[in-house]
Amino acid sequence: MTDPTAGTGPEPAIRPYGTWPSPVTAALVAGKTLGLGSVQADGEAVYWLETRPAEAGRTVLVHWTGADGIRDITPAPFDIGTRAHEYGGGAYVAAGGRIAFSHRPDGSVWIVTPGAAPRALGTVPGLRFADFAFSPDGTTLFCVREDHRAPGEPVSTLVAFATDGDADPATQAGRVLVSGPDFLSSPRPSPDGAWLAWIEWDHPAMPWDATRLRLGRLASDDAGTALADIRTLADDGASVIEPAWAGPATLLAASDRDGWWNLTRWAVPNGKPEAIAPMEAEIGLPHWVFGLRSYQPLPDGTILAIAIEHGEARTLHLTGPVARPVALGHPAQCPTMLADGSLAWLDTPPDGAPAVRHGRMGAPSRVLRAATTLDLAPGDIARAETIRFPLPDFPSSDGRHTGHAFFYPPANSRFRGPADEKPPLIVMAHGGPTGRAASAFAFKVQWWTSRGFAVVDVNYRGSTGFGRAYRRQLEGQWGVADVEDCIAACRHLVATGRVDPARIAIRGSSAGGLTVLLALAGSDLFAAGASLYGVTDLRALAQETHKFESRYLDSLVGPWPEAEATYLARSPLTRADAIRTPVLFLHGLADAVVPPAQAQAMVDALASGGVPCAHYTFEGEAHGFRREETVRRALELELDFYGRIFGFTVPDVTERVVLSGM
Repeated sequence: MTDPTAGTGPEPAIRPYGTWPSPVTAALVAGKTLGLGSVQADGEAVYWLETRPAEAGRTVLVHWTGADGIRDITPAPFDIGTRAHEYGGGAYVAAGGRIAFSHRPDGSVWIVTPGAAPRALGTVPGLRFADFAFSPDGTTLFCVREDHRAPGEPVSTLVAFATDGDADPATQAGRVLVSGPDFLSSPRPSPDGAWLAWIEWDHPAMPWDATRLRLGRLASDDAGTALADIRTLADDGASVIEPAWAGPATLLAASDRDGWWNLTRWAVPNGKPEAIAPMEAEIGLPHWVFGLRSYQPLPDGTILAIAIEHGEARTLHLTGPVARPVALGHPAQCPTMLADGSLAWLDTPPDGAPAVRHGRMGAPSRVLRAATTLDLAPGDIARAETIRFPLPDFPSSDGRHTGHAFFYPPANSRFRGPADEKPPLIVMAHGGPTGRAASAFAFKVQWWTSRGFAVVDVNYRGSTGFGRAYRRQLEGQWGVADVEDCIAACRHLVATGRVDPARIAIRGSSAGGLTVLLALAGSDLFAAGASLYGVTDLRALAQETHKFESRYLDSLVGPWPEAEATYLARSPLTRADAIRTPVLFLHGLADAVVPPAQAQAMVDALASGGVPCAHYTFEGEAHGFRREETVRRALELELDFYGRIFGFTVPDVTERVVLSGM
């Protein structure tokens, strides 16, 4: 059927904002869009992970070569992933024609070569593995092990597996090389196999607060691989992340000791740290997941890097202290190099869906796999506008007390809004809260803008990509600074005539859910709010959350239990009686990061006060939604929720939201 109100020629039809039929359907986003990531190169091959909603969110390892094209490496029912630190990452490695990976459902470790069946390497219940690296000769696999077999906090260690032969029942847990620190990551052997570098840190620090860079000489004994001559290369209170070798005796890492995650070099074993190309930009991301790659040492001694400046990422080629921009699309992580000098990367442009690409610096590239086959018209794509706005009660003459966000106006080539109407606004509060909003194309934005909503994605104080000082402005201020910045962004857009002040909604997931609820409690600016697996009770979170984040709130709120009064004051559950705005809650019942009881408690508190709210839970979903049916329902329910609140009927939804109290 056709829409008789749609424009067919150069002039788009006039239709109220928020009601535009969109080419970005829930079925497309939920079932026909692949999750792409973790691109690696090995010899002439490119590998990546595909999360397929149509296969119940199963993640598959995919392989490409110029000769053989694309094929799956891991057959069903293998589901690549890890729950180490709950957020995972670093779930596979490919090197020397071998692949090691973690099977998400049970945490087991497997070895596979293209064309062969996977074989088990580690299958001990209660263990989780991540951040894999092979020794140069391929005979040893290094990784992080998280041991959940005993009551209490899980124990993190670095372990080694012998990769040859069948799994030995006596060694299926791996041989422990490093133990003691609360957390470990990034085991990286030197190219000659002589050394192993790694990162470690302890409570109450998070890895973006303070870490240690350590080094040990690889040795062997009757039991296998061992470490000797362990030493510390960096322990100065800075966050040191992402170690990588640039040669047998040259180790690199990103350190923020001078205020920005910049690259630093150490001559192994006794060299002092030496800055490489200092800049006021971030070469590094917060270590929420394992396996991040923000730079790549190249065979000629230069370095390829992704630097984030004022929240925007750009690709740089570092030759000594000189950093030159490189025309190489929009890599989500640093490209990885094949044996022939070509590069592969996940491209995340501002005007199209993500895709795995292959090419060379400064030359055209080809798409190996696109996240979707949908080809949106240019007029259907909302592009990010960088906006800066003054923050209340802060001087902004030096730019350091200025708010940052990306604004997306409505975009649909077939429709436009009435001349006397301004679009409704959806405010997005990113998770973390130590995270960032990015300007890359995202269906979570285009879903709204193609229907006639405006969107603002706020990089509130505490976000990454603006240096350590900006990141630390959220210390002790979570639930205050983030809320103030979201409100300031809205007021800026209202003052400049971009949006309808009577139709503003705020949405956020995880940590962003807390921002949403406190914004509703502290301001009458918002007409609606949506919390997706969001935090509602800080006291419960401090006592119940998983090990990785169990002391995170010490810096964001205050030490527990000494700062209990602050925890109470900042908890949305405590302030439920201040919320009069309708709220939608969406939560997975298998969520171990923010237990679903948090949402239920908030719903009960709001309902007792007569506040209209809707609450939907999803079986089998954890912290984030992966299954096709869940993603589809969540999108349509949220869309219909805003339509109910803003007073219009949205087209093409299969389920209408049920609001209590209305």
